[in-house]
Amino acid sequence: MFMDIYAVQNVPPSNINRDETGNPKTAQYGGVLRSRVSSQAWKRAMRETFKSLLDKKQLGVRTKNAVELIVKAMVDQRPESEDQAESYASLVLQATGVKVVASTRAGAASGKPVTQYLIFIGNTEIGRLANIALEWMDQGMDPAKAPDSAMKKEVSGVFHGEQAVDIALFGRMLADAPDLNTDASAQVAHAISVDAIKPEYDYFTAADDFTEADNAGAAMIDSVGFNSSTLYRYATVNLDALQEQIGNVEATARVASVFVEAFIRSMPTGKQNSYANRTLPETCIVAFRDSQPINAVESFERPVVAEHDQPISQVAGRRLVAELRRIQDAYDEQPVRAWAISTDLSTQDLAPVAESVGLKDLTSQVDAETMRVLGQQE
Repeated sequence: MFMDIYAVQNVPPSNINRDETGNPKTAQYGGVLRSRVSSQAWKRAMRETFKSLLDKKQLGVRTKNAVELIVKAMVDQRPESEDQAESYASLVLQATGVKVVASTRAGAASGKPVTQYLIFIGNTEIGRLANIALEWMDQGMDPAKAPDSAMKKEVSGVFHGEQAVDIALFGRMLADAPDLNTDASAQVAHAISVDAIKPEYDYFTAADDFTEADNAGAAMIDSVGFNSSTLYRYATVNLDALQEQIGNVEATARVASVFVEAFIRSMPTGKQNSYANRTLPETCIVAFRDSQPINAVESFERPVVAEHDQPISQVAGRRLVAELRRIQDAYDEQPVRAWAISTDLSTQDLAPVAESVGLKDLTSQVDAETMRVLGQQE
């Protein structure tokens, strides 16, 4: 069972996801230049939104400072372990296959043990590793020696079982520690604008507030790229795969509804203080499918333009509904259930493809439908 999420979202002048030059990311689609927001940027924003919707224990953290986090968990349990905690935290992390090196950062952090690269680790996994490190400390194991096969086997059990929600959704891949690898149950497309865009640049100056009265010059002159657009966003979740990693139907249903809410409410934060670009989608459609995920991006291969008194977001919403209807008819792809939220389209406009609801009802329906479809498969 797959859960597809489609959204049309108007974004005013902004630079929420920058490329290597500092300008907004773009892509060619349908022969014209589009605004683009990478899937990585929006998944990061969703993970931040998860923090307000889920308990910390259900989530993970992406960091090089896993040793420090394990040390903190050890000391929180046993304050007297502080002197040896760092050595044993490094040992237990190395037993997973992750490489631990000395930090090259300047200042107080220089020489501290860190992982060689960012790792995605669950908060509960940190707690379990801390417990093992404390046991090894009590047993008098030598933290200077390399972990043996028995230690590696003990640590591997930490990562088998119920996964952190964000790791289960977005996956984890570590070439040096394959036992930690987790296939993502969610896929998030790069958001692209439904309309053609032209890059724009904001030239600005800054004055020195404390300078001579007759100094009319600027203390700083610069320019920054931006654009405004109406974005098409898409994501899909394999609910069966999600259940395998989360562990039970009730918890999976809760995660599915949280994913939908986070998808709708989240926004990457690039240059947000400069542009105050926070918006919500004008139209959002959620469909449960028992065949395959279906991205309806072809709705916007021909760039959208405003029509008469209809804004771009409204025209785009109508196009999305029409394309989903065509897919249903041409490929016999009738969704199991579908719901829609829209500030642009009427219930009648949405009726061919989805039931019109509000956000609270949407998340409740997603929860209930996930329970129903997954419960039938048990």
